[in-house]
Amino acid sequence: MKKILITGSNGLLGQKLAELLLAKTDVELLATSRGDNKLAAIYPTLPFTSMDVTNKEEVEQVVSEFKPTHIIHTAAMTNVDQCETDREGALKLNRDAVQYLVDACEKHNVHLTHLSTDFIFDGEGGPYGEEAEANPISYYGETKLLAEEVVKKATCKWAILRTVLVYGIAHEYGRTNIVLWVRDSLRAGKVIKVVNDQFRTPTLAEDLAMGCWLAAESDAEGIFNISGKELLTPYDMALIVADFFALDKSLIDKADASTFSQTAKRPPRTGFDITKAETVLGYKPHTFLEGIQMVAEQAEV
Repeated sequence: MKKILITGSNGLLGQKLAELLLAKTDVELLATSRGDNKLAAIYPTLPFTSMDVTNKEEVEQVVSEFKPTHIIHTAAMTNVDQCETDREGALKLNRDAVQYLVDACEKHNVHLTHLSTDFIFDGEGGPYGEEAEANPISYYGETKLLAEEVVKKATCKWAILRTVLVYGIAHEYGRTNIVLWVRDSLRAGKVIKVVNDQFRTPTLAEDLAMGCWLAAESDAEGIFNISGKELLTPYDMALIVADFFALDKSLIDKADASTFSQTAKRPPRTGFDITKAETVLGYKPHTFLEGIQMVAEQAEV
């Protein structure tokens, strides 16, 4: 029996993990997030406790009481521009909290799965393998790289899963995703500007959750790239979404990244080579088209 504690259960990935793991009879699950449980209405049987990962004592208390065999750490400040303006908050959540979790994992002999990002790279040489050299160009990327360094020094078992542009549908969550944004804009007859000079391998949230489970299930150790396989620009993605929903593609305007005034720099070309995750973990992502289909079905529910 695996006892799995997930952090950030109210977020997109956290919600997908809760759904996936709750259905497994050989897993005892504890969902944690700061504040109230947003999933109480959909998963009334989900065991939940409030935990602020930036509070060292709280982390130690929850871990020592639940005694997990595995922690999957999804909580982070992922708003790239917010990380630039609130550097203290970003460091606290993205680096310090990871140290508190590592301390608890070492003390209680817990396997840690830590989520990281393609934004640790400068985007000059993507797609990247696991051994590529990091060179972040945003403060978000810097804090996530610092977190990786904390995990790499840990004496407990650990896996770092790096991912790219995660999309999907979350319950009671303000942020939209590229699929629904494009669909709803085009349905409303709006002209949208979409970047065509940034390349990513978009990742379905359900696929990322499965990657986390595969890593925990096999006590995987080391760094793994977990993303989709197709290298696409947001403009490419928008065209595929328009085709899927039979909407007017002439409303989609190409734009380059320089036309958007964003606080943080974005790496131009990332994306991942996922061969290692496929061979070692048995990870099999959906195509972007299959992902759109899943998001569309969930949006109708």
